[in-house]
Amino acid sequence: MIRSMTGFGAAAADAEGCRFAVEVKSVNNRFFKATVRLPEELSTLEAEIEAAVARRLGRGSVMVLVRFVPGGAVAAAEVNPDAARTALTALLAALPVELRDRATVDLGALLAVPGVLRTDGVEKIVEFARPVVLRLLDEACARVLEMRAREGESIRAELSRHGAILRDALSDIARLAPQASTAYQERLRTRMNTLLAEVGAVAAETDLLREVAVFAERSDIAEEVARLSGHLEQFDGVISPAHPEPAGRTLDFLSQEMLREANTIASKSQDVGIARRVVEMKTSIDRIKEQAANAE
Repeated sequence: MIRSMTGFGAAAADAEGCRFAVEVKSVNNRFFKATVRLPEELSTLEAEIEAAVARRLGRGSVMVLVRFVPGGAVAAAEVNPDAARTALTALLAALPVELRDRATVDLGALLAVPGVLRTDGVEKIVEFARPVVLRLLDEACARVLEMRAREGESIRAELSRHGAILRDALSDIARLAPQASTAYQERLRTRMNTLLAEVGAVAAETDLLREVAVFAERSDIAEEVARLSGHLEQFDGVISPAHPEPAGRTLDFLSQEMLREANTIASKSQDVGIARRVVEMKTSIDRIKEQAANAE
């Protein structure tokens, strides 16, 4: 299945007077890389969250943002009022007098001040918050995957179009390849007869056939055509909606192998028609490579 690496998902919930919100964003990356931003009191959940995201999103650069605003019994039970009062007093003292009456307090920022939450309270908050955060994380990842799948359909359509171009070009190359030796033989015969006519001689048929045989062996592209055909069959399987695995890395590998075969065909063949179709193939292979960089 083709999925994009770009996606966004969010989920939020209230639990026992506390507010939780989780956002997950993903963009292109050759590998999986997660960045997790958590409130101070939930920082011990970072490794658990990263592992959970890695199980859902196999590739890409992923940013996870968790917001937590405590309230109700949880906030009342865990706050150290003396430390909170000290922090507020210091903050107000730092403000100009004319701003003190209009100042507002962000509870989340206040709770992040060291000492405002007691250590035993933080542990209880983490235990309380863990199932809620992981559930919201799962919902956010599901929305990311939905967006990735929608964008993946556009990628698959583009890949399919370029696959069709490659198949048509390869079919033309396979048809033109046998004609290349015949055309070379006629050109060689004309050239040799023209040169030998000046001295009153005629080209020997055996010499002509020997040169044509050497050319045919040197320019034989049957093996490259067969390998490229096999790569295209595998390509069709990988971009099929029925393919269960992420396809990005496989497509990147296949595009490199297809480009290798196309370059070999170009270096072996001297036929203008084949050269023109190789150029078309290399253009489509470059587009496939670009799209593979966008696929999970």
